[in-house]
Amino acid sequence: MTAHYPGGVSADPASFPPQQLSLDELPEALSETTFVVVDLETTGSRPQEAGITEIGAVKLRGADDVAEFATLVHPRHPIPPFITLLTGITEAMVSTAPPVEAVLPAFLEFARDHVLVAHNAAFDVGFLKAVCAQHGFDWPSPPILDTVSLARQLFPRSEVRNHKLGTLAQHLGLEQQPRHRALDDARATAGVLRAAMERAQGQGVTTLPELRSLSASPASAAQRRARSRVDLDGIPALPGVYVFEDAHGQALYIGKSANIRSRVASYFTGSEKRRHIRQMLDLAHRVRPIVCPTALEAEVRELRLIAEHTPHYNRRPRKPGQFVWLRIAPEREPSPSALRIERCANPVPAGTAGPAPACLGPFSSVREAELARAALRQALGSVALRPTSGPASTPRPQEPTTAELLEGAMHRDTEMVRTPLTRRIESLAAQQRYEEAGQVRDRLSAYLRGARRQQRLTALASCSHLVAARRTRPYGEPTAEEHRWELAVVRSGRLAASGVLPPEADPQAYLRATVATAETVSGGPGPTPAASATEMEAVLAWLEQPGTRLVELTGTWACPIDGAERYRDLTDWHRGEYPAQ
Repeated sequence: MTAHYPGGVSADPASFPPQQLSLDELPEALSETTFVVVDLETTGSRPQEAGITEIGAVKLRGADDVAEFATLVHPRHPIPPFITLLTGITEAMVSTAPPVEAVLPAFLEFARDHVLVAHNAAFDVGFLKAVCAQHGFDWPSPPILDTVSLARQLFPRSEVRNHKLGTLAQHLGLEQQPRHRALDDARATAGVLRAAMERAQGQGVTTLPELRSLSASPASAAQRRARSRVDLDGIPALPGVYVFEDAHGQALYIGKSANIRSRVASYFTGSEKRRHIRQMLDLAHRVRPIVCPTALEAEVRELRLIAEHTPHYNRRPRKPGQFVWLRIAPEREPSPSALRIERCANPVPAGTAGPAPACLGPFSSVREAELARAALRQALGSVALRPTSGPASTPRPQEPTTAELLEGAMHRDTEMVRTPLTRRIESLAAQQRYEEAGQVRDRLSAYLRGARRQQRLTALASCSHLVAARRTRPYGEPTAEEHRWELAVVRSGRLAASGVLPPEADPQAYLRATVATAETVSGGPGPTPAASATEMEAVLAWLEQPGTRLVELTGTWACPIDGAERYRDLTDWHRGEYPAQ
């Protein structure tokens, strides 16, 4: 049965999807994507000086017609004679038609959450955006596909003399030829879109991102050669990690995605402009997929594989052994002058028994560590410190030693650095010595950033066993109607297992099974005893998301009350972002 709607909409109700999708939930496969092909007739070429006389649209799912929208519109502008001659639309035809503000809600609902397609899309979309703004409607900012750009890539000038709609429709032998009426032209544009998708699929383009990339720019010859070597059919459309390998199985590039197949395919389209990636594709012979149940596991696996293989074409993240730390030189008496900057995975030497030596970091660079060291020296140098050895140097009751002050500043009490440096900044600013004040500010910010990272990592590492759960959509299934519970087992800061609770599973039984099969992790002293700082920060970011619940915990997960976490507003000073007064 066909239903009729106000504004000239007609459709088969059974053909509509059961629910509308948000823009973030658009399916990627072309066969599952819904397109709305639109055409406008207007009284002129400028939205500020002209009005819309007719709107026509065709809704396609994949390549199949689903519904149509057609209505005349009162333009509130005179129709020039040449427009009437071109379109056949007269003043009498639109005199009783609804104004555009009465038509827009129906059209926006018709097109909601779908890809908007037009021939020379800048014109039609520009008019629609302008009238929405004029009448107080929010423009939904849908994905746009221009069939002119698409045709230029798929139907070269050696095949067709130009890319006008009429020329393409005639060249392709479409049943519906354009005649400057909105619905007829929308039908012709839909025919061009179907023909373009058919040709694109013959070139291996099967997803919406690939088609949009193709319309933007063509793939290079090197990309096409690489595409012929890589078997995309063997790559699952599932979430996880992908590894580009050369002919000898050497890892060239490692990444992650909620849809491995779609993401890998995008590397072979014109949207991929990065020079080092195109160089990588020249060497690529295969892609090894690794399916992961959760986004957290995919991120962690990516980090671990990059650290293990150090692929040449990955430019991030930093190798674990190259983290910059600030620690006390073990062979020297603890003092500000004994602070040493080192590049290492863990500032605690292997085999260390008992409490870990004081450390700070990791820092983003040696310069950042230098600034933090200067902050510690400046702050503690203003304190009357007594030496920690010799009979005449026995400290008086309740008088801290150099080692105690330094360890406290690095591990627990950031106030002893923040207070004197803040006072110094205020004093210099009052004297209008702003450049010197800025130098002290940068030292303080660097120190606080290093202390905050170290204290957060140490807190997580001190938990020998932690299980957390978060209700979310299954990774890689953005259109899932029901949320599910993600589980993560973390031991000494290392992700030991993760999973998604199946809808019909017993939660307690699934939890016990996940914990029982989790990786055994041996902890140790220091802030990063079992995992890299980057992996631990990825775990922390997941744990700190709203709605995450602690299920099991062995240990104490807490930062010191006088630690750097309370001053995180001061850590952005180096970016020119000052805390509110």
